[in-house]
Amino acid sequence: MTDFQAIADRVEIEALRAEYSDAAMMRDYDRLASLFAEDGALRMPNIPVELEGREQIQAWGRRAPTFWRYFIQTSHPGVIVLEGDTATGRAYIQELLELNDHGGHQNIAVYHDRYARTADGWRFSERVYEVRYVDSAPLTGTGTIVPVPPHGD
Repeated sequence: MTDFQAIADRVEIEALRAEYSDAAMMRDYDRLASLFAEDGALRMPNIPVELEGREQIQAWGRRAPTFWRYFIQTSHPGVIVLEGDTATGRAYIQELLELNDHGGHQNIAVYHDRYARTADGWRFSERVYEVRYVDSAPLTGTGTIVPVPPHGD
């Protein structure tokens, strides 16, 4: 692999991670699911949720508005280890959300990722969400509720 290819791969993986946060915040769960390999997995042991494949990820996302009014996820770059057409990495996350019962929730978490190069570019083959800090105190500010985009169902 050339140095240029390694740089391009890192940029593409960072863009994938950023698009994930954008899709989650914009409640675009079809797009979010498309960021995973066909057999990709999203694991959130603290909830607990184990989602395998794009269909399960889409279905979970479509239920998300029943849990929270608004959701903000700020993602921070982490390590990426390239291994040819696969890679591993970590991304650091800070989240703020207001639950539908008006309860607050803030956390700091780490995504432990596995990536695969596909015909459509880099995709998540696995994303495991590890919460490191939680604050469930009521939020003192206000947020904007993003309308749920149509899904064509």
